[in-house]
This record gives sequence, structure tokens and C-alpha cells, in this order.
Amino acid sequence: MSVRFVDIHVLQSVPPSCVNRDDTGSPKSAIYGGVRRSRVSSQAWKRAARADFEQHLDRAELGVRTKRVLELMVNDMADLAPDMTLEERVERANKVLDAGKLKPKPVKVKKSAVEGEEPGLAETDYLIFFSRAQIRRLAEIAVGNDKPTAKEVLAAASAEHGIEVSLFGRMVADNKLLTVDASVQVAHALSTHGAEIESDYFTAVDDKREADDQGADMIGVVDFTSSTLYRYATINMGLLTENLGDEAAAVRAAQAFVRAFTLSMPTGKQNTFANRTLPEAVVVVLREDQPVNAVGAFEAPVVAKGQGLVAESARRLNDKLASVQSFLDAPAATFVTTSSDAADVLAGGAAVPLATLVDSVGESLTASLESK
Repeated sequence: MSVRFVDIHVLQSVPPSCVNRDDTGSPKSAIYGGVRRSRVSSQAWKRAARADFEQHLDRAELGVRTKRVLELMVNDMADLAPDMTLEERVERANKVLDAGKLKPKPVKVKKSAVEGEEPGLAETDYLIFFSRAQIRRLAEIAVGNDKPTAKEVLAAASAEHGIEVSLFGRMVADNKLLTVDASVQVAHALSTHGAEIESDYFTAVDDKREADDQGADMIGVVDFTSSTLYRYATINMGLLTENLGDEAAAVRAAQAFVRAFTLSMPTGKQNTFANRTLPEAVVVVLREDQPVNAVGAFEAPVVAKGQGLVAESARRLNDKLASVQSFLDAPAATFVTTSSDAADVLAGGAAVPLATLVDSVGESLTASLESK
């Protein structure tokens, strides 16, 4: 057995919410199977997973996606060379970024800026994803070398990608050599059924107004929807191992992503709707052949038949995964954890703790590596 891909399938019931808005402020949606569905973008869920990493992983293993690389380098240089002046640190850091074709540009002063307020340090034109270890090494080059070379910068930014850069990749438009291919693909979450967008009309009253003063002091409308979502992501274990440079680290990163993707939730309008729920079912499939998104199970929208949408969605997912197995080779392993509503229809389903599922995935991936 040689596991190449880790497929993660999640069914999650979400109450009235607006976790991911479009440019008009309404919940995102998409037409699938000729029916409008509720949608949450892959970018939103990847950002939520990264936020979950911060709660459970060592900060040194994580990364930062920012335009303020110069500022981060200058801060690290203050630790490495405390006697160096701010001006000298900025000058040296700029030389390093210039050698990597990432030279920041001065920040434009906003009209609203306070008179006499100093503008911030220069920023790159676009967001760049670096691990914290890479930023530290770039700072070390800036401290120790008056004339940094492109080769040095490339070497510093091409090792120790950390978990986040290794999983989600990095695109650098000005220097293709710094690009890192993502080892994770995340699908846009879709409702398993047709979904409508509704509107909440609300008013607010000034606490200090006179008791006999009629009317509202604020009126507004918030759009929302509710749905049972099918969520899917896949990890390319070969590419993840290549990015991290260590097989054991790749297994640990895969486990971290399975956990984070399962438990995370985009934070849009959470104060308004308190929509944080847990998944109804999680199916992790270890595959040797190719990743398989099972969204086709819901091309014909699920219809509630007096028992809600979760059980029927679980049955559809179970049937789809079974049909995949008859079309392709059987998966190397399948792990399932479910709620009581989905346990009866998902083969092998049981309400086991998520930690048990994650541990089992790690054990299987490790065994796969040892069997090579």
C-alpha cells in the first residue's frame, strides 16, 4: 500500500448564517444541477483552517501571508543586531528583498492620516506567503551580508517552508523560482440541496431616547441562508513530503490539516448568527490512484422528507463513495466519524472522537511510508 492522496469529505448542517459574503453582502451561491445552492468559497475555508492552526500548532511551524515582509524582517533584525539603527536595518532588509526581486514600494499616505504621523515601512505590491523560519533567515542574511545575492535569497526562501506554505503553496509573480506548489486542494462547499437567500429586517433604538419618542434610530437588512453543506479537500502526500522535506513531518501536517479543515468555520457574521456547528459526518479516504470529489452525489438536489436533510445526504454520499470503489480500485483505507443522524447510513459510521480518526489516519500514513 502506498498512499498518494488523502480525501476528506464532510457533511455539515449550518443554521441561518452568512459565513461568506459576495460583493453585495449576500451569502455566496452557485448553480449546480440546475438548482441554486448555498456556497462557501475555498479561500474562506482555507483561511479558517489556518486560523485553527494557530490554536494547536507551534507558532514557529506556521507562516504569514503579508505585504509587510520588510517590517517583519526589520523586527527580527532588531533581535539579531540590537545595536543596528532602524535606518540601517531598513536599508539592509531592502537590499535582500531587492535581490529576490521583491523590492517593496513606499506606502501611500492616506488623506485621513494625522498630520505629522510617520508613514509605515514600504510594502510589496501583493501578499506573499513565507514561513516564520524563512523570514528569520532573510533577516540573518540582511544582518550578515552587505551585498546579498539572488542565490542566497532563493536558498533562504526555498527551505523550511513550514506546515502552512507546504500545504497551501506560494505564488510569487516577480520571481517564479520562489513559487511553491500547493499540496492541498479545497473545493467550494456546496449545499446538498436547493437553498434560498432570505433577509432579516432589523431595527435598533437609542438607549437614551425619551420613552414617548416613537420609531427606530437605525434600520437595516442582513441577508442569510441555511444549508447542509458538502465540503471536500484533498492532500497530495507526495508533494507535501517534497515541500516539507521529511516524511514524518508530512504525516503530522496531514493530520493537522484533517483536524483543522474538519473543525474550522469561516467567521463571517458569527456575532449576528452564532452559527458555529460541528460536522454531521467526516469521511477520510486514503487513495493510491487519484483524488475523487464526491459532489456528484448531490447533482440531483436532496429533498427533505420529514426527517431533515442530513440522513439523506449521508446516504447519497455513502452510495457515491461505493460507486467510486466499483469504478476505481478500492481505497487503501477509509475512516469515518458521524453524528447519530448519519451513522446508520454511512458504512462503517460511528460516533468516534475526531482525535481517534486523526490518529488512525496518521497510523495508516506512517505504515504506508514504512511499507515502501
